[in-house]
Amino acid sequence: MARNLLKNPSGEEQLEFWELTENNGSQWKVEDMPGDCGFEFCNDGVTKYFATSFELCLKRQVIDLVAEGYSDEQLDAQPAVKVEDWYCGRTDCGCTYQVIVCLLDNNKEVIQEFKPEPVTLDPDNDDCSWKQISHTFSDYGPGMRFISFEHGGQDTKYWDGWFGVRVTGSSVTVEV
Repeated sequence: MARNLLKNPSGEEQLEFWELTENNGSQWKVEDMPGDCGFEFCNDGVTKYFATSFELCLKRQVIDLVAEGYSDEQLDAQPAVKVEDWYCGRTDCGCTYQVIVCLLDNNKEVIQEFKPEPVTLDPDNDDCSWKQISHTFSDYGPGMRFISFEHGGQDTKYWDGWFGVRVTGSSVTVEV
C-alpha cells in the first residue's frame, strides 16, 4: 500500500511541516474533534483538524519525491498520484473551501494541476458534515519531481475567531 507523503495531515503536530501561504486575520488553529458546532469524523484515528478564520487561510506542503526515495525512472513512468482531502463547515456559520494540487518538474514548474472550483458550505442548505474530495493524476508525461498540495478557506460571515472551513485527513500517495 502506498504511504501518505504529507506530513502532519490532521494537525497532531499543530502546524509543523506546513507553510502558511495565506494567513490573514486570525491564525490557523488546530482543534479537537468534533469541535464546537461540528461533526464526528468517520475515522476514529483522526482526532484533530485545522480550522480557518474570517480571512482567507491557505497552507501548503511541497513534497520532494526524490528525497522521499523515488527514482527518476519510477517517476518518469508516470505513476498514478492520488490526492484526498476532507473538509466540513460548522452548523452556525457558512464557509468556503478550496484545494490546489500541482505536479511539478525539477524547476518546480507546473506539469499538471488539480484546482476544482471553491466549495461554499451554507448551514441553511447543507448539513456541513465531513466531505471528501479526491483526484487521481495520470498520463501527465515524464518529469514530475515535486508535488505541491495547498488547501484552506475562510468563513462567509467574517466573524472574529475560527468559524471557517475545517480540514483534516489529507493525503498524497504515489502508486509505484
